Amino acid sequence: MAVSGRKLSDIQDSASLSSAEDFDNCFEPCLTIGQHVEAHGFCVECQEYLCRNCFECHKRTKASRNHQLLDKDNLVKHVVTGKDSEECTEKCSVHSREIIKFFCQTHEALGCNDCIILGHRTCKVDYIPDKCAGIGDSEKYRDIMGKLNEKMKDAEDIMKKAKVRDKEIDNCHAGIIKEILNFRKEINERLDQLQQDILKDADKKKFKDKKVIEKVLDEIASISTEIKKLQSSLQASKNARQDGQLYIYIKRAECKLKSDEVKTADEHLAKSDMQYSFERNTDLENILSKDDTFGKLNLSPSLVVPMKKKIYKEKYTLTHKEDIDISTKSDKCLCVIRGCAVLSSNKLVLADSNNKKLLIVDIYNKAVIEEKGLDSEPWDITAVSRDHFVVTLPDERAVYLMSTSS
Repeated sequence: MAVSGRKLSDIQDSASLSSAEDFDNCFEPCLTIGQHVEAHGFCVECQEYLCRNCFECHKRTKASRNHQLLDKDNLVKHVVTGKDSEECTEKCSVHSREIIKFFCQTHEALGCNDCIILGHRTCKVDYIPDKCAGIGDSEKYRDIMGKLNEKMKDAEDIMKKAKVRDKEIDNCHAGIIKEILNFRKEINERLDQLQQDILKDADKKKFKDKKVIEKVLDEIASISTEIKKLQSSLQASKNARQDGQLYIYIKRAECKLKSDEVKTADEHLAKSDMQYSFERNTDLENILSKDDTFGKLNLSPSLVVPMKKKIYKEKYTLTHKEDIDISTKSDKCLCVIRGCAVLSSNKLVLADSNNKKLLIVDIYNKAVIEEKGLDSEPWDITAVSRDHFVVTLPDERAVYLMSTSS
């Protein structure tokens, strides 16, 4: 039974007191016998004073027999060589009464004394109090914080792209409904049920894509929350000079940086990157008496423009409103735009010859939402439909037919 009293740190400011004076103040009720009992010793790991019986029991109990114990005589002579900031305070998740003090380099795992004895006897192990001194001012700390900031920015970029995709799905769906209803006005009441079938298909596609976007946003929000929590914990431990705890958070941050969560979220988002449109059935337009489908949802993942696809004829007037920063992380040189074309009311496709790539820019959100690297310099561009365009590559003597959803 431990006797509560002053911690070891409490006596650092009173080192000049004699042993008798120091222990005169260490009398607290022992919960075993309900009386005040004089402290006989001190456990460094538990940071508690112990009566005689508890002191002896502490040496025999499996959970505490390896703890460092100081008896009454040695306690006053004991000189604390470590700093408070180098003391580990976090409890082990496996052995709840033990403190995390070790890091296994072999398994990249944090653990207490029991963890090391039971599972890491032959591993290369770091003793945290010996390794953490001055870690708050180290290059590793600065590197971890920098990488966390980069990963946070990547997560924010994915979230921004996801929101743009979400708006595109709504716009695409709205356009499909408009075409379906306009076409429906040209035919008779006999096609009511077929109209409902195609509307259901469109709604199913929208629902499926919305679910993907919702999942990505939830994943990115969760990742962002974890990163912010890590950043806050790292900064708080550094400010409090709790180097032992800071070391632990750094190791956790390293594990977080190795994860592929952001990349996985981006891959999930790519599943919704499929534009679709309504394609009229020409036979139905000519022969209304035949039983045939009302139409179909036309996905456009390939670079080939459907032969029967109606050319998008809407015209635009271009006037200067403001500048948009189109630089990206993959840029190696200053952007030189050789070609530009309007794809839809809120999209531009640009040819960057210096960086040998194509860029899709969302005008409303002022962001680059897609880019494609090429083997040679692109030159001029022209749009052939809402989501398809042609780009010339003089060095290859080639013309590429491209789709924004490819």
